[in-house]
Amino acid sequence: MHPVITSDIVIVGAGVVGTSIAYSLVPYDVRVLLLDKNNDVAMGATRANSAIIHAGYDPKPGTLMAKLNVEGNSLYEKLCHDLSVPFRRCGSLVLAFSDTEKTLLEELLDRGIRNHVPDIRILDKDELHRIEPGVSEDAVSALYAPTAGIINPWEFCLAQAEIFVRNGGTFLPNCEVTGIHKDTSEEDPDSVYILDTPQGEIRARTVILACGIEADSVHGLISKPDFSVVPTRGEYYLLDKSEGSRVSHVVFQCPNEYGKGVLVAPTVHGNLICGPTSEVLKEDIEDTSTTSVKLSEIREKAARSVGNISWRDNVRNFSGIRANTTTDDFIIRAVPDQKGIFEAAGIKSPGLASSPAIGLYMLNLLKESGIPLPEKKGGYDLTRKKIHFRDMSNEERAALVRKDPAYGRIVCRCEGVTEGEIRDALLSPIPPVSLDAVKRRAGTGMGRCQGGFCGPRIVEMLIEQSRNSKDSSGQNPEDFSPLSILQDADGSYLFVPRDAEKEVEP
Repeated sequence: MHPVITSDIVIVGAGVVGTSIAYSLVPYDVRVLLLDKNNDVAMGATRANSAIIHAGYDPKPGTLMAKLNVEGNSLYEKLCHDLSVPFRRCGSLVLAFSDTEKTLLEELLDRGIRNHVPDIRILDKDELHRIEPGVSEDAVSALYAPTAGIINPWEFCLAQAEIFVRNGGTFLPNCEVTGIHKDTSEEDPDSVYILDTPQGEIRARTVILACGIEADSVHGLISKPDFSVVPTRGEYYLLDKSEGSRVSHVVFQCPNEYGKGVLVAPTVHGNLICGPTSEVLKEDIEDTSTTSVKLSEIREKAARSVGNISWRDNVRNFSGIRANTTTDDFIIRAVPDQKGIFEAAGIKSPGLASSPAIGLYMLNLLKESGIPLPEKKGGYDLTRKKIHFRDMSNEERAALVRKDPAYGRIVCRCEGVTEGEIRDALLSPIPPVSLDAVKRRAGTGMGRCQGGFCGPRIVEMLIEQSRNSKDSSGQNPEDFSPLSILQDADGSYLFVPRDAEKEVEP
């Protein structure tokens, strides 16, 4: 029998949108509960995307998408500094290969100006090849947006969630919402909602839905949605660091009806990313497999922008699902005829770039709707410090190792991640429960060997940590052992009590 959980505000969905909303609520003295059906934050589109902070020239002027894209972009510098998250404002280029595409660049320029994108302009062929010599000689012009950037999206999401938890918020994983209904026993039936979950009944006066590709189905638990999600899979190549300097900007082709097209871009980790494709999923909306047909399409289209890419230096292929909808704009609102329920739906690209502004926009919606949000009197901290050993100077590294020798022991050779950094990840406010979860926190297993060298040592450290503390279910740490490691559906590893092994399917 699960206990009833009560909260002032419940946020359903712990992707970058849900965590941005949670982060925006930290300064207020309210009980906030962040839920996700998965065992960690950033498990949907947030962990599998292009990692681009778009400048804001693509959305139609006057849309919420255009407003929040540009506003969100402007917030990243300070946010990433405060959260100790890698971010680089490298700029983007949209290439034109014909007079027809040059006309499209003029239209994008006009949109960008109307959307108030700073310093956007069109480059002629000579200037284009001077600032980006890696692009194809066939490119005759380009739209240049210097405010575009690149980021580690899942670390950004995790950082916001950690700040939320450190300041008194609660994150509840493995908590899929299967029902939402009003408490009719109350005198005011609009005052309390009951959420049915595997963790028990959750009661709250305010519910915020940030459910990604399941936005329409979760909305349908309380009322008939007036939109439909069109889950769209995009596949990618992630190439080795030897290819990372192939270009220094995010390089796009002219967009079409399927999206922004195949891009070629550096990553904040020093790799090269190419993709995505665009494929509507009609059956399994969470199918993140990759296909030879679509990967071949990426190679063909990317080669039009940047020649001589060494596809043999591929580190990994992956795919993510975009939450496209039947509407042309973000849906961020109080749900009609459902007092106390709000939603952020249809957050497709440029959702990552817009997410900090979406959090603030939702905060203002709550205030305008009369949701009580008294400010905290005891103070709060919106910053975090994280060690990225490989990005430090030799002097900084030496000083750190003298202080704590664990930072002098390299565990992940490909990425230069130390034992100290992995230990920090294991002790984070939202502890990892799988190898992939450690990867998202510490950057392990992202290199050429894909965890083949560091994986066993990280498993040992996970087990050691489990023996030093109780798991969230209250099991005795001695009930954990290497025999309790089961493989999850996505290829990561979960750690469960030994007597529960027979109840969990690998």
